[in-house]
Amino acid sequence: MTDVTSDFQQPRTGWLTPTATGYVVLSIVVLVWAGFALTMRAIGASPLATADVAVIRFAIPIIALLPAIPQRLSALRKVELRDASLVLLGGVPFFFVVSEGAKATSAAHVGALVAGTTPLSVALLAFLLERKGVARKRWLPLALILAGVIGIVAGQQHAVTTETLSGVGLLLIASLFWGAYTIGLRRTGVDAISNGLLLSIGSLVILAPLLLTGAVTTQIGQFSWHQALPFILVQGLGVGLVSTVGYAFAISRLGAARSATLGSLAPALASLMAIPILGEALALATAIGILVITTGVILANRH
Repeated sequence: MTDVTSDFQQPRTGWLTPTATGYVVLSIVVLVWAGFALTMRAIGASPLATADVAVIRFAIPIIALLPAIPQRLSALRKVELRDASLVLLGGVPFFFVVSEGAKATSAAHVGALVAGTTPLSVALLAFLLERKGVARKRWLPLALILAGVIGIVAGQQHAVTTETLSGVGLLLIASLFWGAYTIGLRRTGVDAISNGLLLSIGSLVILAPLLLTGAVTTQIGQFSWHQALPFILVQGLGVGLVSTVGYAFAISRLGAARSATLGSLAPALASLMAIPILGEALALATAIGILVITTGVILANRH
């Protein structure tokens, strides 16, 4: 696989060391990932339809990365269809499933049950698609993640409804899509920017006929730029551009293991941010479940 860190050159001088720069950029990326959970939850209370936010999510990175397209076309043409399909599962399918799951749950659930369970999803899909077994040293981290998921659901039996269980199920399906996307990124053999272009362009190609045929609804013309601004900043610029390039940059400064470990704090941060921003309460069972999942993710990233 192409080394995505080759996109970045080490700085010669400056008041920030390479390591400190990496931590600054990674902190921004983690905030963006937490913001993703918040904005997915906020779609239901906004005048925008899911499809409108999806257009924002995938169109802005294409516009921002237009200068990079010509030099990467030849590499993108060499990506196998199966690998491209895995990457695209992290686009429109993932986005719409997360949106539906978020409507029935909370930002804490989105963060914990999607980002938090990704190592478990990757391990399951790697076994099914590539016949890769799970090393013994990963059993405990994955068991902790599974226990955290069970704890989040079982610990709130008094508040669990059919709608909530459906939302949890959708978020776990979304985690599988994200796991497929993660495996696809590893298999394409192209750099981070190329993968970002593959995801964004391919997703818009899928989304366009859905919009034109009315298969998905849109509220374009029914909302203002002010109402769309949070989604433009977080989904379009943040998730679509900053997290894609910034995470690769952080890995080049801090290494993959350290970056992944710190990145695992995003679900917990999303839960805390949802309290003042969305007015969501954080139940004790959910907090404990998130703590257990985060511990499992940190341990999984160390192996």
